[in-house]
Amino acid sequence: LEEITNKYIAHYESDMGALNVLDPDFKPKATQCLEAIISYIKVLMDRGVAYKTCDGIYFDTSKDSGYFSISGKDNNTDLIARVACFCEKRDEKDFVLWKFDEKWDESPFGKGRPGWHTECVAMIREFLSDKENDKFEIDIHAGGIDLLFPHHENEASQCRCAYHKNLSKYWMHNGFIKVNNEKMSKSLNNSFFVKDALKKVHGEVLRYYLITSHYRAHFNYSDEDLVASKKRLDKIYRLKKRVDGVLAGMANESFKNELLEALSDDLNASKALASVDEFVKTANERLDNNPKDKAYKAEVVANLGLISEILGIAITNYVEYFQFGVSDEQKEHIQKLLDERAVAKKERNFARADEIRDELAKMNISIMDTPN
Repeated sequence: LEEITNKYIAHYESDMGALNVLDPDFKPKATQCLEAIISYIKVLMDRGVAYKTCDGIYFDTSKDSGYFSISGKDNNTDLIARVACFCEKRDEKDFVLWKFDEKWDESPFGKGRPGWHTECVAMIREFLSDKENDKFEIDIHAGGIDLLFPHHENEASQCRCAYHKNLSKYWMHNGFIKVNNEKMSKSLNNSFFVKDALKKVHGEVLRYYLITSHYRAHFNYSDEDLVASKKRLDKIYRLKKRVDGVLAGMANESFKNELLEALSDDLNASKALASVDEFVKTANERLDNNPKDKAYKAEVVANLGLISEILGIAITNYVEYFQFGVSDEQKEHIQKLLDERAVAKKERNFARADEIRDELAKMNISIMDTPN
């Protein structure tokens, strides 16, 4: 089991790295936190909000007056109606804290395994709460909209009943990813993975594309929109190339505030990207009119640094970014052609120089000749 889970954890971490997602401080595994989980269940039992049946320990949702406060649902929700009501459960909303099973782990309640909702809330308390000062509430709890009920509702309920505190200040739920307006599914054969997209574009392009839509909205993936995002990100990298070698000055406060205000508006990254587009356009226009403005170039470099720090894009070296997908063998061939063209120009063999330029153009490589 550990071999299988480690394999997929490695895949996940590789994907997240390609998307410039910061590594978390803690990466707990439920199997390594059984002591904390069992301790949490004991607290719930001591509080009188858990009870034992023939097949496990269950949470008594009737003891929580705040149940449904996270999801806004009620007893008539279809999700509850679809749950099979085990004969010894006091209420169909009640959920298992510890499921008896002789094949699993020892506990004071008997051999078994923890319930899904309890694993999560116990690990949050173990790694993120300030137990010494009895501070529990975390800042943000996130997850897919499909986890809102019952999973997040049940997590929050356990926390209220065990420690009389809220689990999180803010709950953020992201929408689903669709492909060409259809839900991803094996039956439609339209599922895709991050690794599939990374065969086509640099990881930052995919990151950029994903944040063009509000996190709460369902995201409709299409190759056309991915290409459009690449073109927008390309413009940022061309500006980065344009000010290469310039030391950063002071960032523009107005631009910084625009980015932060957009993200303060329920993490409206698409609004922030619109500000970035406008900045890139304005910067290019000013540099076209005054290419020797060193002070403004220094400001542009600082603003580009803000974009990288706040939005996690335009972090890569521009040469590496634009050479994405080009093999070492191709790079060697391209460099050989460039060297040959330089010799041809030096020898005033302009016909051969033009031939090489056209050959490179067929490889989607454009050459811009400068006085130097």
